[in-house]
Amino acid sequence: MEDDKRILIVGGVAGGASAAARARRLDESAEIIMFERGPHVSFSNCSLPYYLSGVVESSDDLLMLTPKQFKMDYNIEARVNSEVVQIKRTEKKVVVKDLETGEEYEESYDKLILSPGANPILPRSIKGIDGPNVFTVRNVVDIRKIKDYIDDNNINDVAVVGGGFIGVEVAENLRLAGKNVSLIEAMSQIMAPFDYDMAQLLHKEVHDQGINLILDDAVVQIREDSVELKSGQKVEAEAVVMAIGVAPETKLAKDAGLEIGETRAIKVDHNYMTSDEDIYAVGDAVEVYRSIDKRKVHLPLAGPALRQARSAVDHIYGIPHNNKGVIGSSIVKIFDLNAASTGLNEKALKDAGISYDFVYIIPSDKVNIFPDSNPLHFKLIYEYPTGKILGAQAVGKGNVDKKIDVIATMITMGGTLEDLKELELCYAPVFGTARDVVNLAALVALNTLYGRFRQVRLTEVRELVEKNAFIVDVRPKAAFEKGHIRNAVNIPLGEIRERADEIPRDQPVYLYCRTSQRSYNAVMALQGMGFENIYNICGSFLGISFYEYFLDQVTGREKIVTEYNFK
Repeated sequence: MEDDKRILIVGGVAGGASAAARARRLDESAEIIMFERGPHVSFSNCSLPYYLSGVVESSDDLLMLTPKQFKMDYNIEARVNSEVVQIKRTEKKVVVKDLETGEEYEESYDKLILSPGANPILPRSIKGIDGPNVFTVRNVVDIRKIKDYIDDNNINDVAVVGGGFIGVEVAENLRLAGKNVSLIEAMSQIMAPFDYDMAQLLHKEVHDQGINLILDDAVVQIREDSVELKSGQKVEAEAVVMAIGVAPETKLAKDAGLEIGETRAIKVDHNYMTSDEDIYAVGDAVEVYRSIDKRKVHLPLAGPALRQARSAVDHIYGIPHNNKGVIGSSIVKIFDLNAASTGLNEKALKDAGISYDFVYIIPSDKVNIFPDSNPLHFKLIYEYPTGKILGAQAVGKGNVDKKIDVIATMITMGGTLEDLKELELCYAPVFGTARDVVNLAALVALNTLYGRFRQVRLTEVRELVEKNAFIVDVRPKAAFEKGHIRNAVNIPLGEIRERADEIPRDQPVYLYCRTSQRSYNAVMALQGMGFENIYNICGSFLGISFYEYFLDQVTGREKIVTEYNFK
């Protein structure tokens, strides 16, 4: 190990601060200097929206380590309000601008680590985008500006543009603060990691909590008291938070001649080294390898940034690193729902040309005699015909993170449906069910993979109803009378054998119950009696109710159910 190594780090927060701390643990003699353009070098970035609602009471609570604490605890010099404006690669120096004095000076390095993050996207095509009532969320200063502006001007109507993580969390917290919130998304759904069918659960929750959710429409102009959409609709808003996405901050790297990747993020190798062997890059500014579909992607998440920072510093000190790529695991809280995903969704798999299938189940998140038991919507996606697990999405009021973390582990280890079926997990009635959600999903998926029964998707049910397909509701009569699919025939599971002659054999027949479990048993019974054209509706009536609800409410279209059921 070389003595007196000089390591400069551009940017703090997750990537930069983690790299600095790791370097210090490996090398007590190194001189480590971290430059941060803003006034805070270490803060809880992902907690920023919660200051708007008061869940985080003080913006000071968002701050983690100060420059003084970095110096005392780690002997790391953290310079805030200091922007690195140039890299002189041939001289191995950087030019730093003191933003308080305007003075520029140079610092030399042995190794340089870039962690500049990503910038919020602000389309210049939107008129009024530079207005004083338009804000972005990137740091503590930004979130303070938003809250101060809203409080000082007694603002009640706020528009949040963009339905990703930041946009949804900002909208939620502003609503919890009692504001009239419009959430505007140009695509057909919020939360892009989720498939359209799963996103309907989130749309319902946002809508039911009083947020004006507008999809398939884009902002074209921002005024003092409103925003105008592409459709011509005007939305009242005295403050606007732009959260349509982020772009990797690459100017410093580009100006220095470092190679930029196909995703317009900084290109790095498996050790996060750039095209210059003395310069590394980590975090939201870099391009990473997604192992499932073997593509380069831009993945601005805190967890990968921390791992990248450690790996980059380890390489500087000769410690081997096995880069497995990323799979994209994430979670978000939206009012009373928790929503998590990992791996690839249907859209990504179609784009990659990967053959797949999926199952969608809605078991209880714990034994249902407990009062806090709730439905857990779980979608498991697997490769066809290998059964290799490719992704999963879970939405519910319970511990969806645990379920998705299990699937993330299986994906990382190359697991299949057979592996998942046999996975031994913890169980007690207050925590879950004896047959865990992930085990159950594997069993259902194996049944469909091996052709033991066939299913149709929620997205196909409306067309079936409109074509007057033969649909059988196998729930008890009392449940059927409370609400059912239009034109469905009620033949309870307990009567399916004695009333089998009421079911046609010369056309497709579609069965459903509350969550697909009873209807699965009915399908197997009918197949055992020689019926060949039988399908189970995955998700069944509970899934259909959630899937259809939001669009029924906002468009006023004719419902395909007599009444919804959300329990």
